Amino acid sequence: MQIPYRKPGKFSQTKLDPFLTKDKFDELKNKLEKLKNFNRPRAVEEVKRLAELGDFSENVEYQMAKGRLRGINEKILILENQLRHAEIIAPQTKIGAVQIGSTVTITDGKKEKTYQILGSSETNPEKGVISHNSPLGASLIGRKIGEKIKIKLADKKEVEYQIVKIK
Repeated sequence: MQIPYRKPGKFSQTKLDPFLTKDKFDELKNKLEKLKNFNRPRAVEEVKRLAELGDFSENVEYQMAKGRLRGINEKILILENQLRHAEIIAPQTKIGAVQIGSTVTITDGKKEKTYQILGSSETNPEKGVISHNSPLGASLIGRKIGEKIKIKLADKKEVEYQIVKIK
């Protein structure tokens, strides 16, 4: 079954990033199981109960329950698709260059910052987890210790960072 095509919006047809850690993969798998085995059966029972009241055109509760069921089914399809195409980020074996899954320490000459580079679905900049698609993450991929990179910030200011450590 395919994910239904919706009218294009700003983020409606963006492809999900396939790179996931094993923990995130397991979390999504558990979420899918809960939706399939708990949420959907409850929603189906609610729709059945409200359908027995008759006159679908004026039965607002029935329309709302059908909408909730459609939302659950769409979430299930999206999660199944994401899990089917997932690529698990393997633990780093060679630490010569920055890869997806690496933890990188960089400096701008004044202070050091440490980032872990993961897939887009796991980013959390406050905790130092950035995407490999972000400007900083993309410019770090493939670089080695001691190399310098230049990043253009939102205010059109350019900052230079040097790679200090890769784990």
